[in-house]
Amino acid sequence: FYDKFLPGVAPEQLEMWFHPKFKQCQDSVVPLPHAHEFLQFCRQRGLRTFVLSSVHPDHWTAQAEVSAFGGFIDEAFVGVWDKREKIHVILEQHKLLAGETLFIGDMQHDIETAKHGGVHSCAVLTGYNNLAQLRAASPDVIVEHLGELRDTLTRQNLELKPADGAMSASPIVTVGAAIFHPRTNDVLMFRTHKWSGLWGIPGGKVRYNESCLDALRRELKEETNLDVTDIEFVLVQDCIGSTEFYRDAHFVLLNYRCRALEPLDVRLNDEAQEFRWMALNDAMVMNLNTPTKILLEVLRDA
Repeated sequence: FYDKFLPGVAPEQLEMWFHPKFKQCQDSVVPLPHAHEFLQFCRQRGLRTFVLSSVHPDHWTAQAEVSAFGGFIDEAFVGVWDKREKIHVILEQHKLLAGETLFIGDMQHDIETAKHGGVHSCAVLTGYNNLAQLRAASPDVIVEHLGELRDTLTRQNLELKPADGAMSASPIVTVGAAIFHPRTNDVLMFRTHKWSGLWGIPGGKVRYNESCLDALRRELKEETNLDVTDIEFVLVQDCIGSTEFYRDAHFVLLNYRCRALEPLDVRLNDEAQEFRWMALNDAMVMNLNTPTKILLEVLRDA
């Protein structure tokens, strides 16, 4: 991280700059979405939880108090620069079985540490490393956030993977839309970690007993805070095992176009990292995921 932004500066000097400044603003640190619920889940299931981090001990103490996470952690091992040097100590000290231990992290080093310790590994897409970097480290599983991991462990009775290791038994029906600006006719593009940091359109899964149009309106509201009108169906796409998506999945993508209603107060939820209103031709040259590229080509040629 330091090498990326301040190459050539001695680590000792960086630490002297970083820690005094961080102490001034660390009260602004907030928990990641789903983190508190995940820790509650672990406690309810009798799962022990530990922290292994390079964070300074003083910072951990302050953040644990502000976040109210301290009471959920059995022991925190902090100020550790090379986590591989500590993983075996933790396993031995707390008599943890490697085959029943899961290391969750958002960096390649975390996955390497898990492998060094012989424990299971889970990469989450909420940190510094992107999907390609995490995938290169070959974790046992990749999740978008801790809420997904909690749901997976609940559904699979605390097993990390289904017995057959296969994709979902049935295709997942999703809805998504190119949302056009009511005055400029620009299209709303947004970027997510789960699609390899590529640009795409908002959308999501259709729930049981929910119509596709109701699902579309709900998903667009949840992900963008926008209400829409003039909804038109454009095309349906198969998306089977796309390597652009963070996990194996079989989607049936129902693609629409629509127009945003004013006021245009775009507010992203925790699924997306960035949004832009773009002219359609300009959007076409963005770094798009494949299904979005296909949709925009159809809209351009219509």
